Amino acid sequence: MKIYLVGGAVRDQLLNLKIKDRDWVVVGGSREILLKKNFQQVGKDFPVFLHPDTHEEYALARKERKLGKGYTGFQTNFSSNITLEEDLIRRDLTINAIAQDKFGNYIDPYQGIKDLENRLLRHVSESFIEDPLRVLRTARFAAKLMHLGFRIAKETMLLMRQIVKKKELLYLTINRIWNETEKAFKTKNPHVYFQVLHACEALHLVFPEIYFLYQKKLFFTNMFNHLNNCFLSIGLSKISLLTKDVSIRFSYLFQFFSLNISCISDKKFYDTVSASIVKNFCNRFNIPIHIKEIAILSVGFYDFLNLINYQSSENIINFFCKIDAWRKPDRIKKFAFLSNFNFLNNKLNNIYHINLLPGLFLEKSFYILQNISIKSILKKGFKGNQIKNELNRLRIKKLDLWRIKQF
Repeated sequence: MKIYLVGGAVRDQLLNLKIKDRDWVVVGGSREILLKKNFQQVGKDFPVFLHPDTHEEYALARKERKLGKGYTGFQTNFSSNITLEEDLIRRDLTINAIAQDKFGNYIDPYQGIKDLENRLLRHVSESFIEDPLRVLRTARFAAKLMHLGFRIAKETMLLMRQIVKKKELLYLTINRIWNETEKAFKTKNPHVYFQVLHACEALHLVFPEIYFLYQKKLFFTNMFNHLNNCFLSIGLSKISLLTKDVSIRFSYLFQFFSLNISCISDKKFYDTVSASIVKNFCNRFNIPIHIKEIAILSVGFYDFLNLINYQSSENIINFFCKIDAWRKPDRIKKFAFLSNFNFLNNKLNNIYHINLLPGLFLEKSFYILQNISIKSILKKGFKGNQIKNELNRLRIKKLDLWRIKQF
């Protein structure tokens, strides 16, 4: 029985990147042997085991044969006579099909090291087309490694388009799709993920809402068409340099729905049309609540926040209530970040000679309202709804006074 380090750990080691997880493949072994060594089996479709001490994953070398649709229609063979080369050939990209033995020697039958040197994302074999998830994975690796100069091989992009044309992507579960997408949002260049999906014609199948944003003819003037193309990708790229917060990155992308719906939506305090689109998107993919809520609220209040300097104090306080800021003050920083990182604000500030950015105005407005004491209201004898009404009255009064001093 021989054990090899495989996959991402080997790839990242060769790229001098931080290794997050170590995966191992067992050649010439069996379920019985590993169980006797106190490994814990966790895989059902094929045996994957956890090391008794390190808890790292060890998988028996295996071969796969495509029988059905999607990424689950495979017959797996994990007998003890499967070779390392047979296991590696079933992997997606050559850079993920490199193994290392216990002596530190690399086993690289499919020229993965050469592709690492050439900064190339290339499929291992024609069996690449059997798994539709590889379209998303390749797009995600393009986003992950873009800062190192990696590009997708032309022949691999052609295979990705073949998968799309066969509509194999429709068989992917929402959890699989979001898992890859969330990982892409955590990379240095998440915009590349969507650019690749658009390039291989998968975007309209997986994310029709985002595909809508990539169209040239929207509800925009020529100026906004240009801005949309720039800020959708370049803006997401730039904002990702400033924050790793997935909820902010995700929300930035979806703010563009408010721009595109502006001509058909009567938006005042809250844009229900754009918010409902984002809500449906998030529900469809079971997106985590902490990301979902920020995205929905940011697109719903997009116009309100862009013009927050001109909103009444009453509406500003109503906004704080709507986003549950009193209990979740961290949301203020997120909305302030999104508001400041907005091309419309720069134009409005120049037109109206505004010195205080909307995000900074938002944070300061919230800050000065923090020390209003509810106890003092109770001492005055207010009860029930009277407490809330008096609290809001005091907040409005204090905010009004502060704003008068600013001008």
